[in-house]
Amino acid sequence: MSRDQRMDTVARTVRPTGYGSPDVLEIVETPVPLPEADGVVVRVRAAGVNPIDWKLYSGAFHEVDEDEKDAAGLAEELPRLGLECAGVVTAIGADVHDIEVGAEVIVYPVTGAYADYVTAPVTSLIPKPAELGWPEAGALMLTGTTAAHTLHAAGVGPGDTVLVHGGSGGVGSLVVQLAVAAGATVIATASAANHELLHGLGAIPVAYGPGLLDRVRAVAPGPITAAIDCAGGDEALDVSLAVVADPRRIASIAASDRHIEAGIKALGYGPGQDAGFAVRNAARAELAARSGELRILIDAVYPLAEAAQAHRDGIKGHGPGKLVLVP
Repeated sequence: MSRDQRMDTVARTVRPTGYGSPDVLEIVETPVPLPEADGVVVRVRAAGVNPIDWKLYSGAFHEVDEDEKDAAGLAEELPRLGLECAGVVTAIGADVHDIEVGAEVIVYPVTGAYADYVTAPVTSLIPKPAELGWPEAGALMLTGTTAAHTLHAAGVGPGDTVLVHGGSGGVGSLVVQLAVAAGATVIATASAANHELLHGLGAIPVAYGPGLLDRVRAVAPGPITAAIDCAGGDEALDVSLAVVADPRRIASIAASDRHIEAGIKALGYGPGQDAGFAVRNAARAELAARSGELRILIDAVYPLAEAAQAHRDGIKGHGPGKLVLVP
């Protein structure tokens, strides 16, 4: 029996011990989970690392009561990290009949994927394309569905010229590719070091920074009809508003109150933002089906035990693409 099909009794999980920096992350041993009646257990082969992961325990979304002294009680409130992964099904629930042990799957959405094993409902499973490597499979869905949501929100289609801010990042690189595949002309911002990459993805690259508006206008083959902001900040918003006639065709995944006041599409989970659950859910199967046509950029792969270092590197800033944990 292979390692993937063997049911161990003890598994590792990465958990924060409190709110703060990546130093609060530690590996703990837990029993291998059992499936719910309508779910499965998956042996994780790769888990995507995303900024939301470190934001969850940074304290940005949670204010700890100073009188909260019970460490065990605090631990119960701390988040389970890892919102996407890929792996092999090792156990199925009593009510599951359309998937078998040994199936290779992408799992999204999920919680607790920073682990050797994770439980998930069958509705979170997508068959892993055979041509897709484990790191790419584990890192595709959160950024991919976000990219699909931005294009849907901005109404990008054939004949459009779209400006993508942050085109070399995990989300931005997929926005570029999906927009090009949809028949749009893409202008994308990035540092000069990543311009060759953007050329390869089918975009017209421009450097961000002072003078961006003039540079964008200089390379645009015609009117810019939509903009996707994967970078955030005033520069991206100001340039987008200057070149796109209809602010409803500007979508941002890093929106501030100023973005929302400007009338653009703010995407996310905060007040005034569109979470796009239905759009993102519908995009999963198409992303898997088209994964062979996409370049899923992986910047670095870390062992599970180095999750804290992966988060430090992610917070500090890294090269194009995603960071991935491999148990």
